[in-house]
Amino acid sequence: MTADEFQKATGAWPERMADLERFRVLLSEANEVMNLVGPDSLPDFWNRHAWDSAQLLDLAGFARTWADLGAGAGFPGVVLAILVKGRPDAHVWLIDSLQKRCRFLQTIVDELALPATVVWGRAEEQALKVDVVTARAVAPMEKLLGYAQPYLSRGAQGLFLKGEKAETELQDAAKSWHVEAELSVSRSDPRGRIVTVRSLRPRGNQQRG
Repeated sequence: MTADEFQKATGAWPERMADLERFRVLLSEANEVMNLVGPDSLPDFWNRHAWDSAQLLDLAGFARTWADLGAGAGFPGVVLAILVKGRPDAHVWLIDSLQKRCRFLQTIVDELALPATVVWGRAEEQALKVDVVTARAVAPMEKLLGYAQPYLSRGAQGLFLKGEKAETELQDAAKSWHVEAELSVSRSDPRGRIVTVRSLRPRGNQQRG
């Protein structure tokens, strides 16, 4: 996918495309000294990273507020923040437990004037109420649901970008969680899955996190 193809697929305004291109450049520069994403994935930025993230907006058109757990290099959170920039009440919380990644994210938020807040800390310890909680490449579903449970219990919907083992991960998670979820095929890679979680509660003595 090229930048032009991304713009056609998303309908992103030229200003948002400029923000995404600046983000791509800053990520490439930072990735030379930090392990943010696999360097082999950067040439495929528009499909593997930008489109992979942006597709979530079509599944949650109602959402104004998002929490991205383990935001890392900014996927999907930074891409979402760029694309919702200018929308009334839109905001994205970018949560990560590593300070160096938070410094990178803060640089992006500041430079692009994004409607986002960077939070340095453990995802499950944040007292945030949002419309959607999301994550990509953070942990297997069983553990990820523990991180997300506080947000889900406060009314959030879960939208998680997973790989081809998503169904197996959900089956494993069902040993610890009562989870109402559905899988959809990723539009950026037919091997990938988006896990939509609508309700969640622990089995037995399962604890949050």
